[in-house]
Amino acid sequence: MNASHPQGTLFVVAAPSGAGKSTLVNALLEREPSISLSISHTTRPPRPGEAYGQHYYFVEREAFEQEVADGIFLEHAEVHGNLYGTSRRTVQELMAQGRDVLLEIDWQGAQQIRVTMPDCVSVFILPPSRVELERRLRGRASDSDEVIERRLRNSREEIAHAHEFDYIIVNDRFEDALDDLQAIVRAVRLRTPLQRARHQVLIDELLGAGP
Repeated sequence: MNASHPQGTLFVVAAPSGAGKSTLVNALLEREPSISLSISHTTRPPRPGEAYGQHYYFVEREAFEQEVADGIFLEHAEVHGNLYGTSRRTVQELMAQGRDVLLEIDWQGAQQIRVTMPDCVSVFILPPSRVELERRLRGRASDSDEVIERRLRNSREEIAHAHEFDYIIVNDRFEDALDDLQAIVRAVRLRTPLQRARHQVLIDELLGAGP
């Protein structure tokens, strides 16, 4: 890391299924193109419109378990009966290039990340109510009633971990929630250690000799 090329920041965003996490993250990436989204590996089958390498790397369970054994994941967890994992190499290489990286993961993965990378910035997205959470899940029209009921049951345990995160955003009015998420990113980028790394030449000039 040098004055013109400080290491990037790792942002971790988690939420119960149906809280609108993916929609918020995608909108943030449009506003902040300098953030790289780390594409997760998963054993979940693709939903309509999802593409390999764009939304997830879809793999068979046996292949995923071999990747776990090979140590390629920075974090991995089982969520709603499916396995998810984040490539260690991809995240580390992007951050070393000075890119901010965003992980869209669950609370279990976030716990693992905070242990290995305590400088990460974590955000938990809440729905405005359980009624709205269920409405959003059913509005997807991509999951069976059984899957929806399981996601609703699991949401209680997921939400119970919200206090472990650095920030909590309630996704009631979408634009407000997006503004809040972007404000967190911008505030982190203005922290003194990062600003010193980026602007040390300017600071030295301003501290130089003269009136």
